[in-house]
Amino acid sequence: MRSFLGRRGEGRSAPVSFRQVSKRFGAVTAVDDLDLEVPNGEMLVLLGPSGCGKTTSLRMLAGLESISAGTIRIGEKIVNALPPRARDIAMVFQSYALYSHLTVYENLAYPLRVRKLPKAEIDRRVRDVADVVQIGELLERKPRELSGGQRQRVALGRAIIRRPAVFLMDEPLSNLDAKLRLHTRAELKRFQRELATTTIYVTHDQAEAMTLADRVAIMNLGVLQQVGPPKEVYARPANVFVAGFLGSPPMNLLHAGVISANGTAALAIAGATLPIGGSLRSRLARLPAGTSQAILGVRPEDVALSHEASLDALPGEVFVVEDLGNERLVTIDLGGQFAVARTVADAPAEMGDRVWLGFAPERAHLFDPVSERRID
Repeated sequence: MRSFLGRRGEGRSAPVSFRQVSKRFGAVTAVDDLDLEVPNGEMLVLLGPSGCGKTTSLRMLAGLESISAGTIRIGEKIVNALPPRARDIAMVFQSYALYSHLTVYENLAYPLRVRKLPKAEIDRRVRDVADVVQIGELLERKPRELSGGQRQRVALGRAIIRRPAVFLMDEPLSNLDAKLRLHTRAELKRFQRELATTTIYVTHDQAEAMTLADRVAIMNLGVLQQVGPPKEVYARPANVFVAGFLGSPPMNLLHAGVISANGTAALAIAGATLPIGGSLRSRLARLPAGTSQAILGVRPEDVALSHEASLDALPGEVFVVEDLGNERLVTIDLGGQFAVARTVADAPAEMGDRVWLGFAPERAHLFDPVSERRID
């Protein structure tokens, strides 16, 4: 691997910029006013549900879709009107997109033959890249003789061999089984760190996003919701959508009434009143004047369950228990609203049990019920 990386073109990687980029299909806006900067060498993951605009954004960058408004740059070059072949990018697709009639060697060599590189240079680079993605023993096979994971390695190798300024990856691991996806994900992260090439990766799988990305850009309905390092986005979601999308299980979001009188504050949830103090009380004070409702967010791992009544906890009933071997997920019915607690594997909880749900106020999140924005 080192020999290939050592000969890699100096400074080939380039930053990417979206400035007020939009894409409309008739009356439908697929991407709306996207502003996003991807620094040189970063791995940015575009994350969101189906139809959120992430793949359309990638295709506009690749030149496979025209843009309706805005400017896209790769390095200092505006690429709005450039054809894909002139953008110095390499794509890895979900479907592998290998030539079935060619051997692995020929699939890897094809991009270099198109550029009319000398035969000796092609051979050297093919074998170097085969070492990088660990398919050296597969060079004489054809794609039909390979497993899904091996095909994806070939697809990665064919992208790497071009030494592009930017890698674009459109859900490249989604066709693999769960175990192979985990293995290939780890290898992909290692490849990207070693190659230090700007990479934009599209997925709807939050586990992929959180483990692969230097930064995550979360989209919904064509609009960028939040961008930041995975830990930051998880710990401080910008709005209700991000809070409810990230995490498995996602954040518990409880609609609450706000009670404030005589310098005290409380939240009314499903008929129960929960006194609030500390930082959570100060955040309640930052809600817009006259607001009588709020959305309380608590991560499942921050929920504490007890079988003993407490004034600082919400009463509920165990709705269902899911045993996962190393932990239990306990869903509690809070009078029509539901919350999930992540507990240890031997936590005492059975369906129908009466329990009390508590949490540390400093670990809770608060959102404006109208704008759905985070209150800090």
